[in-house]
Amino acid sequence: MLALVVAHLAVAALLPPVSRRSRRAAFGIAAVLPAAALVWGFAHTGAALGPGLEETVTWSEALDLELGFRLDALGLVMIVLVGGLGALILAYSAWYFGKDSRDAPRNSALLLAFAGAMLGLVLADDLLTLYVFWELTSIASFLLVGQGGLHRANRRAAVQALLVTVLGGLAMLLGIVFVGESAGTYRISAIVAAPPTGGLAATGVALILVGALTKSAQAPFHPWLPAAMAAPTPVSAYLHAASMVKAGVVLVGRLSPGFADRAEWWVPIAVLGLVTMLIGGWRALQETDLKRLLAFGTVSQLGFLMVLFGSGDRIGEVAALTMLLAHGLFKAPLFMVVGIVDKVTGTREVGALSGLGRALPGLAVASVLAAASMAGVPFLLGFLGKEAAFEAFVHQGGPRGWVLALGLLAGSILTVAYSARFLWGAFAVKPGVEALDPKQPAPGLLAPTWLAAVAGLVLGCVPPLVDALAQPYAAAYPATDATEADYHLALWHGLSLPLLFSVVALAAGLALHLGRDRVTGLHRTLRHPLSAQRGYEIAVAGLERAATQVTGRVQVGSLPVYLGVLLCTVLALPGVALVTGGTWPRGQSWVSSLLQLPLGLIVVVAALALTRVRRRFTAVLLVGAIGYGIGGLFVVDGAPDLALAQFLVETLTLVAFVFVLRRLPAHFGSATEPGARPGRGVQLRKAALATVAGVFVAIAGVVLTGARQQPPAASGEFVARAPEAGADNVIAAILVDFRALDTVGEITVLLIAAAGTASLVLATRFDGKRRAGGGTPEHEREVLG
Repeated sequence: MLALVVAHLAVAALLPPVSRRSRRAAFGIAAVLPAAALVWGFAHTGAALGPGLEETVTWSEALDLELGFRLDALGLVMIVLVGGLGALILAYSAWYFGKDSRDAPRNSALLLAFAGAMLGLVLADDLLTLYVFWELTSIASFLLVGQGGLHRANRRAAVQALLVTVLGGLAMLLGIVFVGESAGTYRISAIVAAPPTGGLAATGVALILVGALTKSAQAPFHPWLPAAMAAPTPVSAYLHAASMVKAGVVLVGRLSPGFADRAEWWVPIAVLGLVTMLIGGWRALQETDLKRLLAFGTVSQLGFLMVLFGSGDRIGEVAALTMLLAHGLFKAPLFMVVGIVDKVTGTREVGALSGLGRALPGLAVASVLAAASMAGVPFLLGFLGKEAAFEAFVHQGGPRGWVLALGLLAGSILTVAYSARFLWGAFAVKPGVEALDPKQPAPGLLAPTWLAAVAGLVLGCVPPLVDALAQPYAAAYPATDATEADYHLALWHGLSLPLLFSVVALAAGLALHLGRDRVTGLHRTLRHPLSAQRGYEIAVAGLERAATQVTGRVQVGSLPVYLGVLLCTVLALPGVALVTGGTWPRGQSWVSSLLQLPLGLIVVVAALALTRVRRRFTAVLLVGAIGYGIGGLFVVDGAPDLALAQFLVETLTLVAFVFVLRRLPAHFGSATEPGARPGRGVQLRKAALATVAGVFVAIAGVVLTGARQQPPAASGEFVARAPEAGADNVIAAILVDFRALDTVGEITVLLIAAAGTASLVLATRFDGKRRAGGGTPEHEREVLG
């Protein structure tokens, strides 16, 4: 499995040169690997529908990190979408992108790389592995939506998609750590088999859901998906219909067998999924751009899928896997239809399209097949999934079951309405609009569209085939009665309430479409300034203002302010940890040598004197005294090597300071008011911060030195091997032999400091002599030797 993923990424890296010679060849080569993934998945169908096919590659044995993959029923269905539809869309792209398309050469490589990342994501059986591919898909989506960055709409859409999905991914990463540490493993199959409990695990579950909800465009995070329609149509067909937006749904599907019975899991999924389905369906009824209509329809269908995968009901999970497959097989061809319509007419606006059904009957029939599956018309795959969904919640009963069943019915009515609106908008003859005379689309555009649309019809007419895929996944959920245990997909379950729901959805949806003018008027009446997109814009603008204000207050060009910010950060983060978790070591002695007293007194007196001096030169001398005093403490404590380094650094620093001070006023203060003292309030704030920071450092030093409970193994080894290095001082052996490269680095730092000091001395001498001698060339040669 890892080899298949790596092959996608490796070939993607080689495609740009091929694309510069022949774009169709590049897309054709790119289509081979997703097709090979589909063949590989079908070849392992027996293992996928049985115990599953597992593969583990150790990443870091010392850190217990591994890349874990597993092919099961859910993974096989996603391979059909990622591999099968991916191959069709890449073949479609070979005819869609013309010779004048500037971004075509990069799109073949990016689409293939995205396919590889998505394949790794859907096969991952390790949470950390899943997260790696999760973020790779976000990056690929950003590049594909943004294209070359030439158009403002593409840039804004790409940034919005990246911000929303990556921020959700960061929350998910924290949740992964919480859940993984609570379970003692990051293996998804092991976590589902024995779900962790407790507050930390519950928090982790909630954070993982944030990542899933943002990735699959659930309310209130959904606006990024319609905005991403700025991308070329093949990109939308693949990323936002067949694969990427299903990543969150797949994650929920992976973890639901272990967490579906917990309120922190199913409540937000059910509520937000249902709200998303209704919002997306309602917004789709108002769109005049066919592509945005499908985008909001995708949002609605993703909400539907979320409700099904989070249901925890065996029949509901059969419906979930069926609808997952059906959605890709009807939404991808509909996007491809929109691309063809745009190509042959130059527009996607409903009001400008008229008579295409007569001019392009083949394309219209393919569209009807796909849209009918989306609406849930019998003999199509979408009908099987929707009837199973209605059956799941009607059978479940109770307040929860009936609320979800009626909510899904309302959402399905909207789905039928916007499916009819799509067909009417694209192909109907509209009064007062001149019929178009479009070009005939290329066979390379029609063939992939027809294959995907017909697949929905074929699978819908052969329910046992899809049932064989769905039942192994649903078997992870215990059946509560014989009805659940014996339920199978079929075109006819007899006269039942779910069938009535399907009929009501079709009839009410068509009626809603016929009254589209009244619906549009109602939408205008209900329109209000609050929206999720507006909320995103306000949040981003507020973040920018906050960043500007913080930067303006912090980055003021003042070293004392910078130091104060650093000290406050130290006190706010490690300081809190020290107060809450620090332990004072037992048997701590205040003085280990009498020589420490006078040296410590020198350091303290010099530090206190620093706060009172007004001359810069005096302050530099006192700083040097503090440094030499600390070096003396190193000598007393048995670290002469460290003391020598301290003395050298202090000496060089002192020399550098002296030469710098020649260019500064003799006294502290401004150039107009030398020696002026800051206000008393400023002095008190600085004194308080310095005192607290100093106390923190002192306490931290004591606490951290006593934190170790056992002697480190390396120390004994250093002592034992010091004689072999010809040293009677273990510190010298460490510095010269065991850590020789580190010591060379420290010596290099000293040499750089010495070179800088020498350069400063020469520059000062040169400048002084040039002022004295007029700065003639002869004088410059004299100074430079």
